[in-house]
Amino acid sequence: MSERVLEVLKSQFGAAVLETHSQLGDDTAVLDPKVWKAACAFLKSDPQMAFDMMIDLCGVDYAGFADKPGARPREGRFEVVLHLYSTSRRHRVRLKARVGDEEGDGAQIDSVTDVWPGVNWFEREAYDLVGITFLGHPDLRRILMYPEFTGHPLRKDYPADRTQPLVPYRTEEEAGLTLDKQAPFRADEGMPFGRTAWGADRGES
Repeated sequence: MSERVLEVLKSQFGAAVLETHSQLGDDTAVLDPKVWKAACAFLKSDPQMAFDMMIDLCGVDYAGFADKPGARPREGRFEVVLHLYSTSRRHRVRLKARVGDEEGDGAQIDSVTDVWPGVNWFEREAYDLVGITFLGHPDLRRILMYPEFTGHPLRKDYPADRTQPLVPYRTEEEAGLTLDKQAPFRADEGMPFGRTAWGADRGES
């Protein structure tokens, strides 16, 4: 049934479906980024497709891939990869779109947060770690790294030994916004690693 999804996509979007494959039941369509949002909206709203569940979205860096022996030429350094499932039709599909040049510039694609609201954090993660910009995202900012972090740590050209700037502790007054910081751990909370007298509060020697 998932192969039928690929056929419907090709009939609906024509040449904008750049390639498809169904290896080992992995039904995948590579889309032109220009139809990314339209294809997603179609797959959710069409009664025969009914892809109501967004399972996962991530960004993949293929820097240097074309230099490997036997590798096919490819356009776009990055791939945005989206996995979808239909709870009523019980079929699934993987969508891909290639973005960005060799230097990582131009890595952008339309956000699909208004198609599946749950993709919000996934797009933020791909933005934070890989540096893919999702156009129209309602709150596109880092989600794992702190705001002052420089670069994108899952890019293949990110130096493993890079030292990031240390950021001093800021009060809410200094930051100019509510930080919602958790209160510090009490003595009996948190991880015990590094305590010189671990267990002493329980009478252990």
